[in-house]
Amino acid sequence: MAGFLGRLRPVVTARPVAHQVFALQVVIVLVLVLAAAAALVLQARADTEREARNRALAVARTFAQAPGVRMALAAEDPSVVLQPRAEAARKASEVDFIVVMTTEGVRYTHPDPAQIGRHYIGSIGPAAQGGTVRETVTGTLGPSTRAVVPVTDPDGTVVGLVSAGITLERVSETANHQVPLLLGATGAALGLSVLGTGLVSRRLRQQTHGLEPAEMTRMYEHHDAVLHAVREGVLIVDGHARLVLANDEARRLLDLPPDAEGRTAAAAGVDPELARLLSEGRRATDEVYVARGRLLAVSQRPTDRNGGPSGAVATLRDTTELQALEGRADVARQRLRLLYDAGLRIGSRLDVVHTSRELADFAVPRFADFAAVELAEPVLRGEEPSEGDTGLRRVAFRGVRDDVPFLPVGELIPFTPATPQGAGFRSGRPVLEADMTSFSGWQEPDPERARKVVEAGIHSMIAVPLRARGVVLGVVTFWRSRKPEPFEDDDVALGEELVARAAVSIDNARRYTREHTMAATLQRSLLPRALPEQNALDVAHRYRPAQAGRGGVGGDWFDVIPLPGARVALVVGDVVGHGLHAAATMGRLRTAVHNFSTLDLPPDELLWHMDELVTRIDQDESEEGEAAPVTGATCLYVIYDPSTRWCTLARAGHLQPVVVDPDGRAGFVDVPAGPPLGLGGLPFETAALRLAPGSSLALYTDGLVEDRHRDIDEGLELLRRSLEGAGAPEETCDTVLRALLPERPRDDVALLVARTRTLDGAHTAAWDVPSDPSAVGGVRSAVTRTMAGWGLEEESFVTELIISELVTNAVRHASPPIRVRLIRDRALICEVSDGSSTSPHLRRATTTDEGGRGLFLVAGFAERWGTRYTANGKVIWTEQPLPAGDGG
Repeated sequence: MAGFLGRLRPVVTARPVAHQVFALQVVIVLVLVLAAAAALVLQARADTEREARNRALAVARTFAQAPGVRMALAAEDPSVVLQPRAEAARKASEVDFIVVMTTEGVRYTHPDPAQIGRHYIGSIGPAAQGGTVRETVTGTLGPSTRAVVPVTDPDGTVVGLVSAGITLERVSETANHQVPLLLGATGAALGLSVLGTGLVSRRLRQQTHGLEPAEMTRMYEHHDAVLHAVREGVLIVDGHARLVLANDEARRLLDLPPDAEGRTAAAAGVDPELARLLSEGRRATDEVYVARGRLLAVSQRPTDRNGGPSGAVATLRDTTELQALEGRADVARQRLRLLYDAGLRIGSRLDVVHTSRELADFAVPRFADFAAVELAEPVLRGEEPSEGDTGLRRVAFRGVRDDVPFLPVGELIPFTPATPQGAGFRSGRPVLEADMTSFSGWQEPDPERARKVVEAGIHSMIAVPLRARGVVLGVVTFWRSRKPEPFEDDDVALGEELVARAAVSIDNARRYTREHTMAATLQRSLLPRALPEQNALDVAHRYRPAQAGRGGVGGDWFDVIPLPGARVALVVGDVVGHGLHAAATMGRLRTAVHNFSTLDLPPDELLWHMDELVTRIDQDESEEGEAAPVTGATCLYVIYDPSTRWCTLARAGHLQPVVVDPDGRAGFVDVPAGPPLGLGGLPFETAALRLAPGSSLALYTDGLVEDRHRDIDEGLELLRRSLEGAGAPEETCDTVLRALLPERPRDDVALLVARTRTLDGAHTAAWDVPSDPSAVGGVRSAVTRTMAGWGLEEESFVTELIISELVTNAVRHASPPIRVRLIRDRALICEVSDGSSTSPHLRRATTTDEGGRGLFLVAGFAERWGTRYTANGKVIWTEQPLPAGDGG
């Protein structure tokens, strides 16, 4: 090796640089190629051995699982069957042997028949236990790599073993076949490498022009020219912190004296912070230092790496102008961030005043020291301002302090065209008042207040119109006091962009306010303005629409409907959804309930008719395609009879009512649940209960108990507890709303609380009538005595006539039982009930008819009359007005 290196040394140390590089590259390439060739040969041999092991295992497993092998092992002479099959498989799979043996290792097959019956050479223990053996062993055929696998019964019992293997001689032959190819590839790679090296050396010789090392050294002696021409300052400091070199740019930036080399940085007049960095010699990257009024980005690296001399080299870059540009970019980023944050924080509610407050709160102090928002009066009502509007109402104000005498919130300010606000509102363009101390017209309409504002330190103002969809809705005014610099044109542009983003939210809130006002007006016009007079119930009610921006007016309604016989119907319903469509649908359903109640239907039949009506409405609207279907409406219908104290109820998808006993205990009424109106196909059921005198009924919609912050069961329990010990209905309504409603409800709420009254014996009289015409006279006499006892002698004659006609018709045309009842309420009510379901028919009798005038006379004398059906027949009733001051 020493002789080889000795012969190589003259080649490497040849004088031309290109020759030296060529010799070194050839040696390196030769070593690398030889190493790669050896590695490839070894890798090929290893791959061949691995392939032999895998093939032996695969062949052994395949033969062990071949059909008939397990049966052959159970035969009297397995070798007869398995030997030919094993040899055929061996030749087909190109392995050197396939040996089938017993679990003790006695061979049944072997390429050499003389070995049959002898013991297998190698390990078989793991295979006899159901595993696999892979090994390299010297056997009868010489060294070989082999695999042993079990032959198992269906139950997993090992009944035999199969071994397959390939001799290492064959493996070596396979690997040796690849050696010529590898050597050829190695020679080709070596040739290509030498060729590439020659090309690189030729290129290097062209670049260096055949220079010797000494000549190239002389070239580096001219480095000063280049060093002093760069636009970055370069300083080299030795291990003793003395300046070794400073180029012209470094001298200019640091204002170094001519004799700076050989002195420390501090002694050369460098600023202390930068001098400390140069003396420490630590690593630094783009650290900013102030030197001679300039901002310098300094990078420093030590020079003692790789055995170099101790010291450091520092580069200086003047970044004064870049810092100025970066400052302007930072201002732009801050303004973009301001606008981005404004989009997130302004417009959280569909409320004009709230959005205006958000704008003022956001602008102070991030953009201005004071901010005010003035809107035209129509905007607050949800309308668009007209050209004649001159006054603006201040709806929001925010400032950094409270001692400035600005106009208060809520004030209507008549801005004249001379003021920036008036000019901006009329022109739609922002107005900048850079110097408020000049009083150029902005002080109108209150010059004295304006003078106090200036004395408080306010010196600059911007008035920006609130403009959305081409309509000016108001003006936003920004004032500055803390900064001595006035607002500039850039501030005007930023304020205009900020207000433009808020104007979209304010306009959306305005339009929503208009729709909410229209829906609320429609809703309240469709709800009962005053409850009808009746004596059966003491009723109080409340309706609360959802707040604008949180759902708005919905389809909740309630009603109190007097029925014949001094009875009263209570109704509470809810149309799913909000807005005009829900309110209009509510009106249609409330009217329908009124119409169906005049038929005096039981609650379940009335809800059935309502269900049919909603289904037809849905079909009509689906065909027109202009409105959403009504499906989802719910209703609770209750009838109370004060004479019997019986209450009948039915509900269609509605929540159960609450009954409060006279002792104050509250509980829900178990009314069978029916489907919401419009679904159809399912019947409605009625519940009946008799209420104690002085009981209270509470009917409500789901908006009272549902809330996203609590479960509905919690809301129902809270309602029940708030109704316990209920007092007067009016007080009870207030108590319930305080306990359950949030400050801004998300759904509208209808609540109806009714305390029951009863008709005692002093106000009612009843008689059972036999089915005999002669009994009519006795009934008339009893009616006359009752009327006299009530002090109604003047109405006695008409009442006797009505009773006699109705009882006579019942005796002649109906079936028993027949019963007469008088009720003294707000009107005198006569009721005749019988067991027939046939309704009488009113007709005009001709001059030749002997009868048919009775019901016609009844209709003429009574103020109202009608028929209602019961489970056992019908009731014909009449009402007569009572004298003034006698209301029962």
